[in-house]
Amino acid sequence: MPWFGDSIRIKNEGMGFLTMQDSLFTQDSPLPHRLRPSRPEDFFGNAKLLERLMSQRVHSMILYGPPGCGKTTLATMIAEKSGLSFVALSAVSSGVKEVREAIDQGKKLGKLVLFIDEIHRFSKAQQDAMLHAVESGWIVLIGATTENPSFEVINALLSRCQVYRLEALSKNDLEKVLARAIATDPFLKNTRLTSEVADALIDFAAGDARKMLQVMELAVGHNNREITRETLAEITSDFARRYDRAGDNHYDFISAFIKSMRGSDPDAALLYMACMIDAGEDPLFIARRMVIFAAEDIGNAVPQALQVAVAAFQALERIGMPEGRIILAQAATFLASSPKSNASYRAINSALKFIDQKQISIPNHLRNAPTETQRKEGAGQGYKYPHDFPEHFVQQDYMPQGMNQQFYEPTDQGHESRLKERLRSLGRNGRKY
Repeated sequence: MPWFGDSIRIKNEGMGFLTMQDSLFTQDSPLPHRLRPSRPEDFFGNAKLLERLMSQRVHSMILYGPPGCGKTTLATMIAEKSGLSFVALSAVSSGVKEVREAIDQGKKLGKLVLFIDEIHRFSKAQQDAMLHAVESGWIVLIGATTENPSFEVINALLSRCQVYRLEALSKNDLEKVLARAIATDPFLKNTRLTSEVADALIDFAAGDARKMLQVMELAVGHNNREITRETLAEITSDFARRYDRAGDNHYDFISAFIKSMRGSDPDAALLYMACMIDAGEDPLFIARRMVIFAAEDIGNAVPQALQVAVAAFQALERIGMPEGRIILAQAATFLASSPKSNASYRAINSALKFIDQKQISIPNHLRNAPTETQRKEGAGQGYKYPHDFPEHFVQQDYMPQGMNQQFYEPTDQGHESRLKERLRSLGRNGRKY
C-alpha cells in the first residue's frame, strides 16, 4: 500500500454542516469531522445505498447500522441534494423543545429535513412529538441509530419511515478512508506508517471509520508523524481498558462478545459479558444481541439456539438483575458452544439482492383463491397438496416461471446436515444442496 507514505496536500472541501447547535467546521475539529465527505465519490462503504437514496425523492427514513459506517454523512448528502433547509439534532443533548422548534421552522418554510442522531435515545413521548409533523410533511425525518429500530423506535413512527440497514465498512473501504485522510488533511501531512501498522489500525477499527480516524489522530500527535506498532498498541490498549455504555467502547465490548461466541469460545464470551454487566450495561441489550446471534450465526445447525436466546430475553424481562446474570450466562455458554452456521443469514441476503434486479411474478397454481372471481382467473388451479402424496412430498414448481435460483446452502454442521441430506434426496429441480 504505497500511498501510506504519501504527503500530497490538497484543499479540504466543505467538511462541516450547519445545525441548530453545532459550530462551523474548523481546523481544530476532530479528524473524523474534518474528513466527513461532501461528495458521493468520497463516501466509502454502503455506496449502493447512497446511490439508491440520492436517486429518489427525499423521504422520512431510519438509518440503522453500527458506529462509523456513514449514517450522518449519508443524511447530510441526502439533505443537500434535496435543497431543503437542514436541522441536525442529537438525541443525547436535545429534547422535545428543540424538536418543536424544528417543527415550527418546518411549518414556516413549508418543509425541512430534520436529522436526529441516536434517535433510539429519544423516549416514547419525544418520538410521539414528531408524528404529526412527519405525517403532515412539515419535516422529513432522518433518524440514525445503532440499535434495532424494531425495538427502539415506536411503531407509529416506524410506519411513517423507511428503514435502511447500513453495514460496517470493509477492510478495503477503511483503506480508502485512511488513504484519503493522509492525502487531504493538513494535520496528517508527512505522516508515515508501514503496511503492517496500517493493517493493525484497520483491524482494530473493526469496520468503524470514526474510531480508526480517532486513533490515527492520537497516534500522530503522540509520536510526531511516525506511527509505530508500539505507539498504536499503547493507544489501542487505552481504548480497550475503557467501557462507556454511552460511547463507542460500548460497541467494542459487544463486538468482542459476539465474535467470541461466533468463534466458539464460551470463556472469552463470559469475560466480555462480565465487563458489560459490571459496568451497568442494560442486560436486555445483551440478550437482544444473543437473539440476533442465534439466528444469524447458529441458525439451523441448532434450531433450539433461537428458542434458548428468546427464552433468556423473556426470562430476563421478568426476573431482572442481579439474578438475570445467570440466565445470560446460560444462554451465552450454550450459544458459544453450539455448532455454527450462517447459511440462513446468507440465504436471505442473497434473496434480497436477487429481487433487486428481478420482477417476481407468482405462478397461478400458488396464488391465493378466496373468491370465485379469482378462481375463474386461474388462481390456485393445478396446485398439488403435498400431504396427499407419499412422504408428504410431490414434485412441482414453486419458483416463478423461468427461475430456479438456490439461495439456501445448508452446511454440514449439527442438525443442518440432516436438512441438507433431505433436500438432496428430494432432488429439487437440479439444485445442488
